[in-house]
Amino acid sequence: MKEQHSKRVLVTGGAGFLGSHLCAHLLAQGHDVLCLDNFYTGCKRNIAALLDEPNFELLRHDITFPLYVEVDQIYNLACPASPVHYQYDPVQTTKTSVHGAINMLGLAKRVKAAILQASTSEVYGDPQVHPQTEGYVGHVNPIGLRSCYDEGKRCAETLFMDYRRQHGMRVKVARIFNTYGPNMHPNDGRVVSNFIMQALEGRPITIYGDGSQTRSFCYVDDLIDGFDRLMKSPDEFTGPVNLGNPVECTMLELAAMVTELTGSRSGIDFRPAPSDDPARRRPDISLARQALGWEPQVAMQAGLERTIAYFRQLREAG
Repeated sequence: MKEQHSKRVLVTGGAGFLGSHLCAHLLAQGHDVLCLDNFYTGCKRNIAALLDEPNFELLRHDITFPLYVEVDQIYNLACPASPVHYQYDPVQTTKTSVHGAINMLGLAKRVKAAILQASTSEVYGDPQVHPQTEGYVGHVNPIGLRSCYDEGKRCAETLFMDYRRQHGMRVKVARIFNTYGPNMHPNDGRVVSNFIMQALEGRPITIYGDGSQTRSFCYVDDLIDGFDRLMKSPDEFTGPVNLGNPVECTMLELAAMVTELTGSRSGIDFRPAPSDDPARRRPDISLARQALGWEPQVAMQAGLERTIAYFRQLREAG
């Protein structure tokens, strides 16, 4: 028998890194989950353990096309999130962010569903304010290699807020900072997965630039808790709200942690820094603490140990 609070929840990008964890979290709360993915970057392996769950349904679909389903809540996570993937087909990346947002907002409007947009810290670009607060409007190159993702997500935020103002819809916007954990794609080009795979395989760890650039890494369980709290927050609180870990580290420090935890003897391979790569990235999470009672709980070493164990298992499975 379903619990009184159970809802029909649509998760777009549900077979991806974050989406798969969110689907598992929602199922554990007793919800009916419709996982939607076109498998451009998502992976059936991520949701294999959920396929036999009676309240779980998988649908192959691309959100750049309209969708007609009946749901109570929508989490819009569909979009390639690593530079390797979103730069491979930049036009499709922009379409996914913009056309996808229009289609999902249209669906939410029709069925009167609450909808959460998985936005990104990339809306801040290469920030001139540090740490980044939600009031900072960003420093973004609109014609650079990263702009398909950066500007696509910025436009999606615009659409969410305009649908809120024009139609009174229940919208939520989460600005996600670097997140890591099990179910990351081993070849997605993101720094944590790159470093771990290189260390496990005994290859040199690739650092772009001099390694002094910083990022702030949030473990996936903490981020999913932030999503949950944001969706459950009062309707008048829309965000945008930063979700990320305010503990900052350099790429050299991260490489040292990964090599120590993996027991690797990998050296460092320095490469030229890519264009528009942010020099510093750290969230100010004051708003998340105040409005959601949220802050990360998993320490970097514990999160890395779990992630390394996942990648070791992947390699052993072939």
